[in-house]
Amino acid sequence: VQLQASGGGLVQAGGSLRLSCVASGLSFSDYAMGWFRQAPGKEREFVASISWNGGKTTYRDSVKGRFTISRDNARNTVLLQMNSLKPEDTAVYYCAADSVRYGLGMIEGLFTSWGQGTLVTVSS
Repeated sequence: VQLQASGGGLVQAGGSLRLSCVASGLSFSDYAMGWFRQAPGKEREFVASISWNGGKTTYRDSVKGRFTISRDNARNTVLLQMNSLKPEDTAVYYCAADSVRYGLGMIEGLFTSWGQGTLVTVSS
């Protein structure tokens, strides 16, 4: 499984970014996908996930109402639209694939395939 994330960059607080992750080596439409992030000096944390069919999305509380996860199964792509960005959103963002077919993407430990990460920096 290969996951290629892109779309990170430097943005001012209040701005927006859209992250993209292209997957290969798996039947993309059969698996839940997720986004995680790791800030400097902190542990990696869950950000958002989307079920295999897009019917269920889950977010960490601090990004609800600001971030939107979606998927385009025809392009093997999962997206994370990030609006109203805050300095505390600064981190390396990683996309990940669930290891269980037809999952909802709600169990962090089941995400076992990871991309290389893309850096998001939000200035105040």
